Amino acid sequence: MNFNKLFAMQKELDEKILNQHKLHNENLTSRKILALLVEVGELANETRCFKFWSLKAAAPVETILEEYVDGVHFILSLGLDLDVGNEIELTPLANEHSVNEQFLQVYSTIADFEKNQTKDAYITLFQEYIHLGSVLGFSAEQIEKAYVSKNEINHQRQEQGY
Repeated sequence: MNFNKLFAMQKELDEKILNQHKLHNENLTSRKILALLVEVGELANETRCFKFWSLKAAAPVETILEEYVDGVHFILSLGLDLDVGNEIELTPLANEHSVNEQFLQVYSTIADFEKNQTKDAYITLFQEYIHLGSVLGFSAEQIEKAYVSKNEINHQRQEQGY
């Protein structure tokens, strides 16, 4: 995954949002963290991995991937706030978590990051989220392509007063 490209794209989108909504003087970190938590919940809901009481199938893989990259947007944005950018180097994780367990791990690392907003905590969060994508069956190429596509949609939404 080309993280430099993704960070650059996210920076452009973030600037558009800051300008359009006149938010340059606000610290948005806690709102971004809450938004990320909500997006992870929406993703879990689409996978239905925790719905032991239901026989209904998961959403189509395209829908799940789109929900997944919504989280990538907020993670990249948080990294920009920390000025991580070009320093990012993620080590692939090899744990054998189920999808459900990996969702819980991601929630845990988001909570840890909220309490301790360091580059190390951020990198751990990003690694766990990328691992969630892997556990969901997504390749780095699929994630990057879906991010680029959703980023274009997010730009269009801002232009339309979303």
